[in-house]
Amino acid sequence: MTTENKLDKSFGSTGTTAGIILLITGVITTFTTLFGLVLVILGAFLGFSSTSTLIDFDKRRIKYSNNFFGVIKTGKWIQINSAMKLAVRDSAITWSTFSRGNRVLDIVDKDFRIILLDLDNHEIMQVKKTETFDLAKAELEILCSKLKLNTVE
Repeated sequence: MTTENKLDKSFGSTGTTAGIILLITGVITTFTTLFGLVLVILGAFLGFSSTSTLIDFDKRRIKYSNNFFGVIKTGKWIQINSAMKLAVRDSAITWSTFSRGNRVLDIVDKDFRIILLDLDNHEIMQVKKTETFDLAKAELEILCSKLKLNTVE
């Protein structure tokens, strides 16, 4: 059984919004000129690219994936061994956007991530994103039992 955990949009919320606006503008412009196709491709790339994690519980492997255009998945499968551990860490990602009038828009995404660690407690990859610490702890217990891994406090 394979599950996919969506993590982040590649270009943040402002980049995604700009990409969707470019996509819509490109579709409308395509009726008059072929330059609209360039806008459609650029808008689809900006608007739909994201990151995710694929977990194959049967084969005990995991893959961090960049999803270009939302459908083209890239990444490498990593075998999970018994020396690896899972932990919960808080995450605060700040997306900054600068306007032409030198105004800054900072958007902070605060959440909790389940992280896969190696034997020396170095981060290998992010596994899952949750909104609250309690939900992260519950998901951590479920993943640990399915993958047969230990946790780090």
